[in-house]
Amino acid sequence: MSEAPAAGPFVAPPLLRLRGITKRFGDLVANDGIDLDLARGEILALLGENGAGKTTLMSILFGHYVADAGAIEVAGDDGLLRPLPPASSRAALDAGIGMVHQHFTLAQNHSVLDNVTLGTERLWAWRQDRAAARAKLRRLIETTGLDVPLETSCGELSIGEQQRVELLKALYRDARVLILDEPTAVLTPQQAERLFVTLRGLAENGLGIIFISHKLDEVMALCRRIAVLRHGRKVLEVEAADTDEARLAHAMVDRPVELPKAQPRPRGEPVLDLDAVHVAAGHGIEGLDDLNLTVHAGEILGIAGVSGNGQRSLAGLVAGTLQPAAGTMRLLGEPWPAGGPKVLVQAGVGRIPEDRHRQGVVGDMTVWENLMLEGYDAPICRRFGLLKLEHFRRKAAALAEQFDIRCGDIGAPTRLLSGGNMQKLILARVLERNPRLILAAQPTRGLDIGAVAAVHQHLLDARQRGAAILLISEDLDELLALGDRVRVLYRGRLGPSHRRAEIELARLGLEMAGQNPDLPTSAHAA
Repeated sequence: MSEAPAAGPFVAPPLLRLRGITKRFGDLVANDGIDLDLARGEILALLGENGAGKTTLMSILFGHYVADAGAIEVAGDDGLLRPLPPASSRAALDAGIGMVHQHFTLAQNHSVLDNVTLGTERLWAWRQDRAAARAKLRRLIETTGLDVPLETSCGELSIGEQQRVELLKALYRDARVLILDEPTAVLTPQQAERLFVTLRGLAENGLGIIFISHKLDEVMALCRRIAVLRHGRKVLEVEAADTDEARLAHAMVDRPVELPKAQPRPRGEPVLDLDAVHVAAGHGIEGLDDLNLTVHAGEILGIAGVSGNGQRSLAGLVAGTLQPAAGTMRLLGEPWPAGGPKVLVQAGVGRIPEDRHRQGVVGDMTVWENLMLEGYDAPICRRFGLLKLEHFRRKAAALAEQFDIRCGDIGAPTRLLSGGNMQKLILARVLERNPRLILAAQPTRGLDIGAVAAVHQHLLDARQRGAAILLISEDLDELLALGDRVRVLYRGRLGPSHRRAEIELARLGLEMAGQNPDLPTSAHAA
């Protein structure tokens, strides 16, 4: 990790000032009198557990929501603070506020130049002045080091290059305040280091940066000052040099947090076996080429890789939503069950999907209905062919308590849950069936440290009970903490197997970027 910011007080002209920001949604107070300042040339971390109010606060700043109380001021070119008009993204952009979301918003079939300039031309202009736009972009690239080919379509760029385009989009609009939401979530360690170098350079040139992340080691390495929200209120504001990760985690969730780690355990019989599996790419499907892997009982096999290298296709195979074009799949030594996801669930496969909102739950159904979605077929749940609804509600209530699903009422719509509680709901539904094989795809993406610790502990408990777990994650820290073995998936091919005690973070990063010269063209590691 890069060196931490220099200690000592930071004195610079104010760039952004929030005072008394309050926002209510019915009885829920999402933001409660929040004060926050950002200085010119400062990198400020904004932390908080899921549902703490970070997204609401940034949405108010960017004009998506109107605050019920409070005021926002932004410095102009002359350095004087002026009120920011509410509920106007255009006003925020004109005031120099830019935002880079965790999930990129690029038109993949358009060039870098077109993506950056989209929306910046006057509607009544006869034609786009591409020469002037290209010249401005080249000056930005020269001063920031965000090198990217301007005429290449964004779909041909690597993930790291696409993020540079997102940064250039904000800077092209003369941003003075830059909000970054989980900017390293899809980057290799080497790409994250390069991003930090770029951000420090931008700050030195006067840009103010708000850095939102759940990775406390990155926050400590990059940011000078840290603000923590909890239940809508600012509970801590501190210089990075005067705190540590343990104190920050405690402030976020109001209790000590320690991430669990896997303990050595003998592995059992093969549960999942893929032999020379091939999936053809096309129509939004990521290709897989000659895929060989085995996951044993009582083992967590971690799959590392930058998004878009075949992870979704691998997850689709195991979840039963995708069929291989060639090769064989086996479950507990028997041919892979045919019939789709329902048959696989009945055969003992548990599925924690990557997209919990669209694939993991039905948002308009209640919490208890989502908890029971995979259990309607059990004979104990029916009487004379009719569902025993009270049985379901009692069982759901017990699961909600066991897995600490904070929903208030199990009859509430599931879409109202925070990301962490939604993920715990999915875990409860999967794990209460004691599956023999568990697919865990990005199980902690976007979760705070408290929710991450809970998810990790549940997966380790399932491993201890003998479940075989295929963990697909872009978080290397997660893979190193949980995986008995880790393999890298790059452009649809799996690299060699690395046991936890032998893993080198730098080597994994190189494999994830396709830069490892001894990466085999085909690898099988049982």
